[in-house]
Amino acid sequence: MPELPEVETVRRTLENFILNKKIEDIKILYPKIIDDDQEEFVQTLKNKTFTEIDRVGKYLIFKLEDVAFISHLRMEGKYQICKKGDILSKHDHVIFVLDEGMELRYNDVRKFGRMKLVDYDDYKNQLPLSKLGPEPFEIDYLELYQKLKKKNKAIKTVLLDQSIMTGIGNIYANEICYQMHLNPYTKANVLSKKRVKELVDVACEILNKAILQGGTTIHSFSANGIDGLFQVQLKVHMQKHCPLGHEIKKVMINERGTYYCPICQKAKR
Repeated sequence: MPELPEVETVRRTLENFILNKKIEDIKILYPKIIDDDQEEFVQTLKNKTFTEIDRVGKYLIFKLEDVAFISHLRMEGKYQICKKGDILSKHDHVIFVLDEGMELRYNDVRKFGRMKLVDYDDYKNQLPLSKLGPEPFEIDYLELYQKLKKKNKAIKTVLLDQSIMTGIGNIYANEICYQMHLNPYTKANVLSKKRVKELVDVACEILNKAILQGGTTIHSFSANGIDGLFQVQLKVHMQKHCPLGHEIKKVMINERGTYYCPICQKAKR
């Protein structure tokens, strides 16, 4: 699933192609992608020009003059810039026909992604964004500390809870725990203020590095066909050995594949 760095990479990439482009038509080939009435979705956006692309956590917000829609890529959604007349892919489900002979195509092998109209000015206070916590770049570590004190769950599970802190998914949760030498089974409510501050700092450091590298390309992620490069810097996720040569262990924590080094990330007794 694309996480914050991958979605930010998509946002930056698309800005280079679609800002100031007008939507001439929208073709919806798989209706369930749209969480609104299809006709309303099309008529609201038709003849509007893209003016800005925002991002909140793992969500993209496309702003067009005085209207906006939100897009969640879920597991394997991606956008492609094409020319009119290019052969459609089997998994192209929503086609935004733009001026100047261009098309913005939403492609999703698993069809889990969703789009929804939102208020142009107040989308952060509307569902689903209103349920999200702050991003690591925004959260105060003392605020996070107070949240974690109420969570008697594994820190790996809590890092994936988007209502506490948004943007971190499975890949980066594994990497954050490793860099902190933090066992993923550690209960969130035992972390000291110092460790919580370190958690925020490490999360920001790793996410920023991943953004600079264009995200992590594992399985299907790419931004308009351009692969990210951060996967070569992964220390534990989908690795056999950590940087110190110790064997990586894979376990399931709350049904999520978790990679960690039992030596570097020893559980405290």
